[in-house]
Amino acid sequence: MNSYKTVIREASDEFVEKRSRFIGYVKPVTTADEANAFVSAIKSKHFDAKHNVYAYILKDGGVKKYSDDGEPQGTAGMPVLEVIEKSGLCDVCVVVTRYFGGILLGGGGLFRAYTQAAKLALEAGGVAEMSLTSTLRLECDYNFYSRLQSIVANAGGAVDNTDFGEKVTVDFYVLSENEENIINAVFEASNGKFRPEKLAEGYKRTNF
Repeated sequence: MNSYKTVIREASDEFVEKRSRFIGYVKPVTTADEANAFVSAIKSKHFDAKHNVYAYILKDGGVKKYSDDGEPQGTAGMPVLEVIEKSGLCDVCVVVTRYFGGILLGGGGLFRAYTQAAKLALEAGGVAEMSLTSTLRLECDYNFYSRLQSIVANAGGAVDNTDFGEKVTVDFYVLSENEENIINAVFEASNGKFRPEKLAEGYKRTNF
């Protein structure tokens, strides 16, 4: 997988439906332990709530899990999971807290309410596009530094860190599929004097 989408940040939003208060929470997670810890934290925060429904989807292993937490089967956890699935997001956990307002919503009403709460939470979290990138390092002369910046920008990359010493050491990243191209571009532009070394490969957010 060269790219995927998740949420940018932990966030929440809420609304009231027939006196029942629905609070949707979302957080980016990468493991089941992180997801379960988030669920536990929300349950502790809202220990007095009638229900704390949750769902999450993880990229690794395609893990999907949900819980109705006492609501009628199929009216709570499943619609939350479906909202995540339809959004195309993964590595994300959504928890919807409900404070019962004394008026029954019925199966259809619950389904719509939990769907809305999940959508509000995801909207509050924002969408991060994560792409497989290669982080590279180059130590070069000062007179080549501006040329390197131009090469990185033209390759759609970005500088992570720059250290100005006797020479300039630049850490930058590009899409992994462009790794060889930028290495060759630097080598050619410096007439064979400089060649970036690869430090790591991993997913980074590429939409800002």
